[in-house]
Amino acid sequence: MPDTNTDKKLSAELAGSRAEARVFKLPISAEPERLDKTLARLIPEHSRSRLQSWIEGGHVQVNNEAVRSRQTVYPGDVITVWEQAAPEETAYEPENIDFPVVKETDHWIIVNKPAGLVTHPGAGNWSGTLLNGLLFRYPELKGVARAGIVHRLDKDTSGLMVVARTDIAQTHLVRQLQERSVKREYLALVHGFPDAAGVINAPVGRDARVPVRMTTVNGIAAREAITHFECIRKGLAGRGVAVSEVICRLQTGRTHQIRVHMASLKHPLLGDEIYGGKPILDASRQMLHARALAFIDPHSERLVEFESELPEDFEAVRQQIQWKK
Repeated sequence: MPDTNTDKKLSAELAGSRAEARVFKLPISAEPERLDKTLARLIPEHSRSRLQSWIEGGHVQVNNEAVRSRQTVYPGDVITVWEQAAPEETAYEPENIDFPVVKETDHWIIVNKPAGLVTHPGAGNWSGTLLNGLLFRYPELKGVARAGIVHRLDKDTSGLMVVARTDIAQTHLVRQLQERSVKREYLALVHGFPDAAGVINAPVGRDARVPVRMTTVNGIAAREAITHFECIRKGLAGRGVAVSEVICRLQTGRTHQIRVHMASLKHPLLGDEIYGGKPILDASRQMLHARALAFIDPHSERLVEFESELPEDFEAVRQQIQWKK
């Protein structure tokens, strides 16, 4: 049974912390109806799902009491609504999020992003991202577009990223990325035994059938994508499952590029179930780590290079593979 007293207390606390409210009194002629449907008619400028989130978040009361979306409202009821900003409107807020910094200057920051940390706010992840953590640790990034982020790593990909601390540095780094002069090298564990080396030149676009996937076959808004790979060793995992360690170097930087490119060769990454990889040897995420990064320092105009050690979970999987000599 729901704790109505707790609901009322929470709703009262929320109401007390807010200023302006919109109040609607339903006319005697109104038909009994679900609360969310009634609000959709009263406040048509907001979506039903957004209104439902306000209700469930305690930002709507009926006759000064906490409510639920499916609750029926009747003629004469008084509905009080405290409108809430959309998630995207409050996404760029500082949050105390831990992440390792390899090096920082007055012009840029090198972050060693851990697996599991989303780079940038977006649908389903409007808070708790690296961007929020950067704004907390470096408040001046509030004045730089995208808080200085010039390239991204997938949530479950670990490794090195460069973040600009000034508009000048960001413009310089973005230009380098566009000119494909930034060195980005990844280490991956993949299924099977790929060729010793090769270049994958296959446009990458959104999969029309599975929106969370990218594809090299008839993708939506496909863009040029080029990955250079080198198989550095091969081995066996568990009961004779073929596994290889591969170095991947990006010439372009598309969403999921390495993941979808290796899968297109029938060599998906271990743990990457979206693209056909299996979670063998306790690989709980795609085995992909951005291990090396190099670019021209926007201030000194000199080449700077960085390397990152493998995270513990990646190394643990690596150590369980019987590598061929």
